[in-house]
Amino acid sequence: MSQAPRSGLAAVSSALLAMSRHLEVRDVLKTIVASARELLDAQYAALGVPDDHGGFAQFVVDGVSDHQWKAIGPLPRQHGILAAMLQEAKVERLADVRKDPRFEGWPSAHPDMSDFLGLPIRDGDEVIGALFLANKNCPKPEGSCGFTAEDEELLGILAQHAAIALTNARLYERSRELTIAEERSRLAHELHDAVSQKLFSLRLTAQAATALVDRDPARAKGEMHQVAVLAAEAADELRAAVVELRPAALDEDGLVATLRTQIQVLDRAHTARVTFAGRGVKALPSAQEEALLRVAQEALHNALRHSGGEHVDVTLDRRDGGAVLRITDDGSGFDPKAVRRAGRHLGLVSMRDRAGGVGGTLTVESAPGKGTVIEMEVPGG
Repeated sequence: MSQAPRSGLAAVSSALLAMSRHLEVRDVLKTIVASARELLDAQYAALGVPDDHGGFAQFVVDGVSDHQWKAIGPLPRQHGILAAMLQEAKVERLADVRKDPRFEGWPSAHPDMSDFLGLPIRDGDEVIGALFLANKNCPKPEGSCGFTAEDEELLGILAQHAAIALTNARLYERSRELTIAEERSRLAHELHDAVSQKLFSLRLTAQAATALVDRDPARAKGEMHQVAVLAAEAADELRAAVVELRPAALDEDGLVATLRTQIQVLDRAHTARVTFAGRGVKALPSAQEEALLRVAQEALHNALRHSGGEHVDVTLDRRDGGAVLRITDDGSGFDPKAVRRAGRHLGLVSMRDRAGGVGGTLTVESAPGKGTVIEMEVPGG
């Protein structure tokens, strides 16, 4: 028996293992495309997930640089060969895709493609994607396709497992969406329970001050002082309820795992890409871990709500026995001095207080149009 089939099976096995490592739809799509291109030794590979409006909800490519991809322009529509794979749900293996009567051209910046292999990804009777490759890296006699029947069979096996991986990833994301909804509901209940009594007391005290202001200014002044105290307490309770994603997770999972989980949720819940990397950080005193978590939450809230950035990167690294947390965004940035003069602080005061409270430091680097970097360092315990 020849060695080629065994090599092919080993490559398929490697590709399937790679797909099974990911739960995020975006990561699964990228892994499928990269695995297909490597498996069949093609110059280009792509995978499109159709929407319900004649376009693609997601479209992932491999073999095309970011610069090329931006120059190509908007995502393709479901037409030509792509439409055939999605609508007719059959394999297409062509010696030259440009000569096929269904070919409708491509943008000027699009790379030149000739031999082509494409097939649908199906979940039962539903076509959930189209996977295709172009330009096999091999000698091609005139008029022949570099992709073989064996390539087609291998890609078919990959597509079947890709459907399973993609379906599992979608189920995972839906379950996480339910988790987010449940967490929002929990926070709503906590907000009501924690703040409603304070607000009720605040209202009664303010009414009492209003009634006393003419006949007993001294008592009215005392009541107004109490209003300020109650308002501060309500604000503290509100902040605690909104920011909290159960610090108890720190005791159960540790700081790195807790940050990673929360950032995965934020990445799913927001359009901006949110990433996390933790490197070499050992367990820290509980007060330091909670302070780092709170600062990360506050900084992420600012970046996702106010910066308008497309990427927010969080890193936690070991440094001299302690740790350094960095939250970087590519958003609109701001002038920290102007913010202070305007009486706004974007949570910077509370972040600095948290850092100082555990013997750490907090620095902020930002400028209009330059994004923002917030760094918190804590010493070793």
